[in-house]
Amino acid sequence: MRIAGTGSVLPKKVVTNDMLAGFLDTSDEWIRTRTGVVSRHVISDEKLEDMAIEAAKRALDNAGMTADELDFIICSNVVNEYVTPQLSCIIQGGIGAECPCIDINCACAGFIYAVEIAESFYQAGKVKNVLVVSAEEPTRMTDWSDRRTCVLFGDGAGAAVLTPGDNIRCVKLSASSATDKLWQYRLLHPTPYITKEEVDVPLQMKGQDVFKFAVKAASKDISRTLKETGHSADEVDHYLLHQANIRIINAIQEYLEQPKEKFPVNIEDHGNSSSSCCPILLDECNRSGRFRKGDLIAMSAFGAGFVSGALLFEW
Repeated sequence: MRIAGTGSVLPKKVVTNDMLAGFLDTSDEWIRTRTGVVSRHVISDEKLEDMAIEAAKRALDNAGMTADELDFIICSNVVNEYVTPQLSCIIQGGIGAECPCIDINCACAGFIYAVEIAESFYQAGKVKNVLVVSAEEPTRMTDWSDRRTCVLFGDGAGAAVLTPGDNIRCVKLSASSATDKLWQYRLLHPTPYITKEEVDVPLQMKGQDVFKFAVKAASKDISRTLKETGHSADEVDHYLLHQANIRIINAIQEYLEQPKEKFPVNIEDHGNSSSSCCPILLDECNRSGRFRKGDLIAMSAFGAGFVSGALLFEW
């Protein structure tokens, strides 16, 4: 397949590091030097599903397509206010599509996992046009009195339309079970029969473990796509990495021995928006004219599980 169109939406509320320092034991210098984040977009009066629908509409418009041409919708989402129905079904109705749809939860690597699902369905002859939407509100997962986690995240939605083509060169997915490194428990409604102890715990993260996994997994996944396709790291024009931490991005860049100019970033004013990071960055690069026809692009993401993935494609 090929990526024919992109779209993204960010909440209007911008929260700076200095604003966080007003109620947290932190500072702009502490956050910026450790993460690269200076500000982030945070949901206030918006609804995540509305942002997802608008991102989808923008992607369709960018692709020059209408919703009734879609054969499938895949939505990557970790958590939202709906337990059911699935977010993809809400998006389907919001854009006026009539095709089947599914949600996946592959943490921050969800967009790449969704692209692999779309590509596999296409190769099986089941679809021609697929809409992938990543919509995330990780700011609703954290404890806003915990400076180790809440300063990292922002909200947003990104989307891409995939159509027939020969531009996706390779996708590599991986997983390594380490469920105690990055996790959250959500308290379910009680029943008269529950006797086990249950807790409600916001997002917990072992930062050093996540850092080590992210650098190792991303470097390995990207290298695997290059090896399989016979490309060198020098031949890649742009590296679009999950915007989790500027130190992680810099470490991957150093491992690949590539110039910083090949690594567009928006973490400074976006933060980590989970699986929507990659499609938001993709859309911003697309609309700013950064890409040229024929450019080779490597995308990589990693998240809780641990799961990771890399995508190599031609623009």
